[in-house]
Amino acid sequence: INELTSPGARFYLGMAEDVDVGSNSLQGYELEANRYFAVEVKESQDGSKFAELVLRRALDREREQSLQLVLTAVDGGDPPRSGTAQLWINVTDANDNPPVFAQDRYRASLREDAPPGSTVLNVSASDADDGTNARIMYGFGKMPPKVLHKFLVDAESGTITLQEALDFEDTRAFSLAVEARDGGGLVAHCKVEVEVLDVNDNAPDITILSLSSPVPEDSPAGTVVALLNVNDPDSGENGQVSCELSGDVPLSIVASPGGSYKVLVLAKALDREEAEFHELVLRASDGGDPARTSTARIRVVVVDANDNAPVFSESEYTVCVAEDVPVGSVLVTVTATDADEGLNGHVKYS
Repeated sequence: INELTSPGARFYLGMAEDVDVGSNSLQGYELEANRYFAVEVKESQDGSKFAELVLRRALDREREQSLQLVLTAVDGGDPPRSGTAQLWINVTDANDNPPVFAQDRYRASLREDAPPGSTVLNVSASDADDGTNARIMYGFGKMPPKVLHKFLVDAESGTITLQEALDFEDTRAFSLAVEARDGGGLVAHCKVEVEVLDVNDNAPDITILSLSSPVPEDSPAGTVVALLNVNDPDSGENGQVSCELSGDVPLSIVASPGGSYKVLVLAKALDREEAEFHELVLRASDGGDPARTSTARIRVVVVDANDNAPVFSESEYTVCVAEDVPVGSVLVTVTATDADEGLNGHVKYS
């Protein structure tokens, strides 16, 4: 009898035989006490009495897969005599139970450098039914194509594996909708939350937002020369960046509020006559282990200011002149130089 059979259904059990006649013959049937069935006596046109099994309560194969009951046939003699038959009732399965996941929500973590083919986790569902009704196939529900391309679920085992490389800086977590479908078409769902763990796979990125070059040599200390953006898309210590300048340069780094911007300022006065330009290397290192490093080269040209007076080759010239020297004669040539350049270094005499 199928477990979905409706109460009230009847099943013919046949007829007992009694060779006696009259009141000593078969009078009725009795059924062993149970929760599900009763027996009713029916009389055919020839007066013979047969038994019908009546279902009084819905069956449940998952609770009881079979029942063994004793059917007794009783005559009307004094004393009465009886005969028995054993009823074996097998309850057949119906797909009345959907699959059930061991957990409604699963959580897993993967490093972003996990290679394709890595196992994420294994989901598991069970079904109380029997046979094909209990056979479960796993699959993904409706999800964005980007997620479907990243992961694969084994239909038989429920093992979820990685198909494509992860990138923490692109996506830090995935939510997977997993389905378990039994052989009768009933479906269960669960969520799988996959957290992507950061690894130090990005070097700091240095961007020169502005650069004031050339710089007048008479610029005061503290003058802003360059504005930089130093960023590392990694997280935690992997994204914490420190900067330093290399070389003997008259510049220093000042961090601006927010941490990602750096300002290069003059640490001391410039002198074009000492150095016409400064080559510096900015080195940015993150806090990963091992650390990743980036460098940027910056050239600062120093422009002249009229900060140097002309200087004569001698501070005093002595000239002896004969009194009969003609007018217009050259007595002496004096020379002066100026360390500045351009018009600032062009010397006139008077």
